[in-house]
Amino acid sequence: MRTLWAVAVFLMLAMPRPVIADQVSDGIAAYNRRDYATALRLWRPLAERGNSAAQSNLGVMYATGRGVPKNNVRAYMWFNIANAKTNRDFVAAMMTPRQIAEARRHSRNWKAK
Repeated sequence: MRTLWAVAVFLMLAMPRPVIADQVSDGIAAYNRRDYATALRLWRPLAERGNSAAQSNLGVMYATGRGVPKNNVRAYMWFNIANAKTNRDFVAAMMTPRQIAEARRHSRNWKAK
C-alpha cells in the first residue's frame, strides 16, 4: 500500500502541466528537495484562492504528513475540492465513515478567498 501511495505522489508531482502559476512549480521544486515549509508557504495561498494544482498538492502533504501533521480528513478535503478523485478515494480507503463525513462537510463549507 505504501509503495502504491509513493508512486501516486511521484506521478502527481512529476506530471508535466500546462503553464501554471510559478508558485506551484516553485512549490514542487521545494517539495522535491524536501523543503516542505517552503512548499506549504507557496501552495497554501494559491489553494485558498482556488488553484486546483495547489489544492491537490496540499492534499498530498496532509496525506503523507510532510510539512504538516498527517491528517486524512484534511487530505480528503483538499483532494475533494481539487476534484482529484483518485487520490481522494485512496485516502478514503484509510478513513472511517465518520471521518469521510467530516471531510465532506469541510469540503462543502470551503470557499475560495
